[in-house]
Amino acid sequence: MDKLLNISEVSKLLQIINIRTKKPSNYILRYWEKEFKQIKPIIIKNRRYYSSKQIKIIKLIKFLLKDRGMTISGVKNVLKSNINSLDDYNSYSLKTEYHKKVIKDKSKKLLDKLKKIKKYGQKNSY
Repeated sequence: MDKLLNISEVSKLLQIINIRTKKPSNYILRYWEKEFKQIKPIIIKNRRYYSSKQIKIIKLIKFLLKDRGMTISGVKNVLKSNINSLDDYNSYSLKTEYHKKVIKDKSKKLLDKLKKIKKYGQKNSY
């Protein structure tokens, strides 16, 4: 079974955080939930929980809104047109840009971890 994350965990994962208070901005996810019918959290005891499939959709929405500067209605049109049907081989497609960003972010995290491991290893080698 899929691990479910609550709304605060998803906000932290997607870095939707209030700059001043450093707390998750859950209201943004609740707003997107109203705007995009594709976001349907599981509600257990009045708490929202999201599956990995839902988190992927939310990541895509965030990418299109924040990184690509699209409007909410523009993102709705993309989601309606089923982004998976976009041309995988077209290097200018939105899907390709999204996947490039995901790979770039994961690569950066891996490089940061490798640097920490390398630095840690040097300290203990003396």
